[in-house]
Amino acid sequence: MRLQSKLAAGWPAGRRGFLLLAISAVAVAGCVRKGGDASSGKRAGDTPPAPSVSEFFPEKQPEGHLKMVRVLKEIAERTPEENLFLGERRLHALEAALKGVDPSAAARERGDLHRQLSEELLRVGRTSEAIEECRKAVSLFQQAGGEVGMEDAIKTLFQLALSYLRLAEESNCVAHHTTESCLMPIQGGGIHVDPAPSRSAIEVLAKILSAAPDSISARWLLNIAYMTTGGYPDQVPKKDLIPPETFASEESFPRFKDAAPPLGLNLLNLSGGAIADDFDNDGNLDLVISTFDTRGQLRYFHNDGDGAFSDRTEAAGLAGLLGGLNMVQADYDNDGRLDFYVIRGAWLGTGGRHPDSLIRNNGGGTFTDVTFDAGLGEVFCPSQTAAWADYDLDGDVDLYVGNETSSALRCPGQLFRNDGGRFTDVASHAGVENLGFTKGVVWGDYDGDRFPDLYVSNLGGENRLYKNQGDGTFADVAAKLGVALPFRSFPVWFWDFDNDGALDLFVSSYWPPLSYVAASYLGLPHNGELARLYKGDGQGGLKDVAPQMNLKRLTLPMGSNFGDLDNDGYLDFYLGTGYPGFEGLMPNVMYRNRGGKGFADVTTAGGFGHLQKGHAVSFADFDNDGDLDVFAQMGGAYLADKFMNILFENPGFGNNFLGVRLLGTRSNRSAIGARIRIEVAEPGGGRRSIFRWVNSGGSFGANPLRQHFGLAKAERAEVVEVFWPATGATQTFKDVPAGRIIEITEGDPAYRERALRRTSFRR
Repeated sequence: MRLQSKLAAGWPAGRRGFLLLAISAVAVAGCVRKGGDASSGKRAGDTPPAPSVSEFFPEKQPEGHLKMVRVLKEIAERTPEENLFLGERRLHALEAALKGVDPSAAARERGDLHRQLSEELLRVGRTSEAIEECRKAVSLFQQAGGEVGMEDAIKTLFQLALSYLRLAEESNCVAHHTTESCLMPIQGGGIHVDPAPSRSAIEVLAKILSAAPDSISARWLLNIAYMTTGGYPDQVPKKDLIPPETFASEESFPRFKDAAPPLGLNLLNLSGGAIADDFDNDGNLDLVISTFDTRGQLRYFHNDGDGAFSDRTEAAGLAGLLGGLNMVQADYDNDGRLDFYVIRGAWLGTGGRHPDSLIRNNGGGTFTDVTFDAGLGEVFCPSQTAAWADYDLDGDVDLYVGNETSSALRCPGQLFRNDGGRFTDVASHAGVENLGFTKGVVWGDYDGDRFPDLYVSNLGGENRLYKNQGDGTFADVAAKLGVALPFRSFPVWFWDFDNDGALDLFVSSYWPPLSYVAASYLGLPHNGELARLYKGDGQGGLKDVAPQMNLKRLTLPMGSNFGDLDNDGYLDFYLGTGYPGFEGLMPNVMYRNRGGKGFADVTTAGGFGHLQKGHAVSFADFDNDGDLDVFAQMGGAYLADKFMNILFENPGFGNNFLGVRLLGTRSNRSAIGARIRIEVAEPGGGRRSIFRWVNSGGSFGANPLRQHFGLAKAERAEVVEVFWPATGATQTFKDVPAGRIIEITEGDPAYRERALRRTSFRR
């Protein structure tokens, strides 16, 4: 935790003595379970151990695939020693240091070692031991008396509180999971069956606030802890209470319930990626899930079309393909089968030189890693973001990968030109190397000249808008157009939020710590920078309208995406929030689009305010009932911070829809970059247009390439118009009935209706 300076200075000796007495009192009051932590046992959905290389059907996979399996296996084996988030090197060093410490050494020195050991034990999931070590630290600090400064005392107490809160999550939200677990504000089935760990956290946080009443992070966590015991708001001390209206939605919204558990999609996992799309062309949207855990298996869940999913990971030939913080899909070889790209190594610095994977869809339900054969395996750089587009309009999709450059590692962005299924990195020639700590990349034709442009979101540096000059080169115009901010940004996307036919640009901000977010909710000043919503004019102009659109709160999104939840024709969006620290408990946020005139926070009304770390997000109609559900891949970065994935089932809004799948012939087969305009009749007369550009949505999590249009009460699309940038051609279809999915092939004068069976998720 980053402490406010006024909490770390100016404390008189008497005040310090009061705090240390409080620490001593807490040290004897903790609840610690013997015999292991609640999260130590196996459960359905846990990430299975990686099988050995001999189990990967070598007779069915080529050498390039097996080479990738071997490389990833070696990375997995090195993880305990080398990985900054998942490794145990520092833990073992601290254990050795404590064994070798002189018992006569200063109590302050020994206490600091125990506190550091507690932090490492918590990260690896040895939560009860972490509590014990932290209690030893506070006891030693009490012995040290005036030698311990206020900052160290607060830091140690805060560590103890976090350990209790994590134990509370393991003992309840994980071990006794309900569909209301960790939903803000916590109530009903989310209240903990075993409240003892939370009560211990409350006691510690209360001591912190007695000594440091301005600690907004402690106040925030205190209110959450009271929620888990059923004591919010009545039992929260009045001076520390965060009023319930702080978390209220800005308008009513139906409740979405979690359908993941009975479907077997609630994997207990770390952060990761997700793709929702139709990988076998049967009309049903499947799901691929990856994980930041370098020892975690990539998983493929086939949508069986009857309300259930089947785990076909091994049958698909994906066994042994491990790790991956994000993924993006496209038909890179134009064979009519959807492939995907897995991105690895993010946040790990020089230890993140892990290969990404290009996974080719062979048809017949099987996949092959073709990274090395396709020319994508020559340089390994840490990354978590990539995006497909046909930047040169030659009829196949190219790939931009945003890498992480730091003071210790030079890793420029890579623009892989597709040369008929093999790729060549042309980033240097094209002028898009970037050299930033890249967290999000997206393509979009912001100026309407048919050529896709590239936006790059850099964390801790100016962002880039690379204008495509149509000759294979790009020019960065971000500063000129005023779209280089936020300075600390993360996910990003192009969309048309107001249906005016011009692409707009959302760029998130990412400004920890927790205290900034809490201050934002409470209307207090903070030092975080807010997100930008740049409204486009279709001619190359972009203007920030975030404040006018009611985007005024600091949210810290990671995974996020957009889609039309209520089928009114306007795009809503979901932000998966948080950061690696265990204190980073803040609700994920859903914004409803108010007809292109602004956005309303409907988080708590809709049941979306999950406190666990939010990562990849996919909006998709998994049950073919005509409305979009929301899949969220949950979990944090440390081994102890695993959580179950969520599938928010849409209860329906009574509006009509139309699904449109495009198939390119002269354009890329995936039709990425094509623009679809649907015209509908308004109830009172007149018409309005709804626009979509074919892509997978945001930059962390992937929607289907099949586009979903809410039509409100319209029973048909008066016009369906498709513009193909590669050729400049436009196809137009009239009087298309609502409530179905159609396929449009480039150049074909008739569309094809896709017969689909609507289902209900199995319970």
